[in-house]
Amino acid sequence: MLSFERDVCNDLHSAARREWLVTNGIGGYASGTIAGLPTRSYHGLLVAALEPPVGRTLLLTKLDETAEYAGRTYPLFATRWADGTVAPEGFRHIDAFRLEGSTPVWTFALADALLEKRVWMVREANTTCVCYHLHRASAPLTLRIDAVVNWRDHHVVTRAAGRRFSVECVPHGLRVAAPGREMPLYLLSRDAAATPQHAWHAPHLLSVEAYRGLEALDEALHAGTFTATLHPGQTLTLVASIDPAPELDGGALYDRQQAYDQRVVEAASAVPAPLALAADQFIVRRALPADPDGRTVIAGYHWFGDWGRDTMIALPGLTLATGRFDVAARILRTFAHYVDRGMLPNRFPDTGAQPEYNTVDATLWYVEALRATHAATGDDDLLRDLFPVLDEIVDWHLRGTRYGIHVDPADGLVAAGEPGVQLTWMDAKVDDWVVTPRIGKPVEINALWYNALRAMADLAPRVGQSPERYVALARQARAGFERFWNAEAGYCYDVLDGPAGHDPALRPNQLFAVSLPHSPLAPERQRAVVDACARHLLTPHGLRSLTPHDPAYVGQYGGDRRQRDAAYHQGTVWGWLIGPFVTAHLRVYDDREQARAFLLPLLDQLSDHGVGTISEIFDGDPPFTPRGCIAQAWSVAEMLRVFDVLC
Repeated sequence: MLSFERDVCNDLHSAARREWLVTNGIGGYASGTIAGLPTRSYHGLLVAALEPPVGRTLLLTKLDETAEYAGRTYPLFATRWADGTVAPEGFRHIDAFRLEGSTPVWTFALADALLEKRVWMVREANTTCVCYHLHRASAPLTLRIDAVVNWRDHHVVTRAAGRRFSVECVPHGLRVAAPGREMPLYLLSRDAAATPQHAWHAPHLLSVEAYRGLEALDEALHAGTFTATLHPGQTLTLVASIDPAPELDGGALYDRQQAYDQRVVEAASAVPAPLALAADQFIVRRALPADPDGRTVIAGYHWFGDWGRDTMIALPGLTLATGRFDVAARILRTFAHYVDRGMLPNRFPDTGAQPEYNTVDATLWYVEALRATHAATGDDDLLRDLFPVLDEIVDWHLRGTRYGIHVDPADGLVAAGEPGVQLTWMDAKVDDWVVTPRIGKPVEINALWYNALRAMADLAPRVGQSPERYVALARQARAGFERFWNAEAGYCYDVLDGPAGHDPALRPNQLFAVSLPHSPLAPERQRAVVDACARHLLTPHGLRSLTPHDPAYVGQYGGDRRQRDAAYHQGTVWGWLIGPFVTAHLRVYDDREQARAFLLPLLDQLSDHGVGTISEIFDGDPPFTPRGCIAQAWSVAEMLRVFDVLC
């Protein structure tokens, strides 16, 4: 159980920099800070996925609770106003915060009374439950809850501009409809009386958005007030939903949520329970006409949707290491529907528009994800169904597909890239500026290509196919891979045959030539790669994306979009890279104790930034402050995958 006492909860800086997250399995979420102070446009109690798993829309911003007890009034919420003032300071009354499974729990100490608050979402429903339980008191406690609502895309902020919502009484609560929106929000409770309101709050300041150089003033509507008097042992549950008739029994709903968490933990008995619960937050439904039970992976919370590359990299850790083999197969089958011209989508836009195919590596990671799934399950039926897709992928790489992606017949290596397009995982782009274009033959792409061919050769006999074609292609690719060795530097070039020739930048991409199951490097070169990355790129929280000795290195990630993207792959530390580093280190040194030691500092991040999960990125310079998404799929997944290997 992750928990924090008053030294964190009552300190605004400490409590506001730690964020909680709950999800619903269809792309929706609720999130905020321990302090109860919104700091992002993404913070809210109900961000509904109206076009699952995308179309994410903020509906319920927050609940401003005030307790009246023994003649005193206690505000339990906090707001940072436009001038930077924080008022009220409800976090001063937080006695403790903890995660109960995946559920955030606050304990408020109000004189001799203890009031507990829990927030969770109903599985596969755009429904959030907020439950208050009076654990201890010597007199009744009256709770007044002001419901503060919105209706906006979670990426942006609101300007009221005189907008008039419709707020109506319905059985057990309120129906709130935004102008021009067909789908209303329902705020319901069997335990409290509801009174309609309509008052726009003054703009409040979202401090993290200000740090990120984005619009940081948001407005929200006080749409209603719920009041109830609780006696010791009594509970009040408020349900926010787009469903007009959700279940309102808070006890039954919470029991189901706890039982679900328990099943997730039991299935993943070999790995830390908090990581297993964190993994579950990323796995969501993506229904298809031919497959209503389709599954995918949200790349990161709060702002990422499902990305092909991230999904395939994360699949082994999120599903195989957690014992969810059926989910792994479902994800692979879902993405098979989207393979087009030998490519997987890079991402699915938030608007539900057509997927984008600007990635060279997602499809090669798909081959590795299927190989890993078959190795873990022996599921020949899955392999037989999907092997033709893999064969088609190889064919398209040989003949050439989008963005100049093709196998060079001269050396058997994959070349890719066109001006203005970013195709590898180092994909930052600001307007027309591609920060790390990597046009040519990137090292990790060709490590993946060789690994895919070797995997195909191993798998072909299982489906009655000859491996000879793949063996021959792999042999040529391995011979061509010799060109990556930079003898003068003692490690691999990052890109061959680029517009300016070979790129000698020391980046972590070469680790995949060691960490993948099939390595094209000789053992002594594998060790040299690991040593170079360890000495220049390794940090306690992952690996830098560029050595600090490079003139292009940027050690801190912050500022406006251009400044942030300029640093994103130019020195910023990526948590997910600890996975390939530890795997590669274990391969060349066979030291399991040392491999575990590399993981422990990043595991400590479960109590920082995103509580109970692992961040996307960190500053390249000490103290390696967490940045970016508070919860990143491949960061969590790679920790799980390596834990599974080491157990």
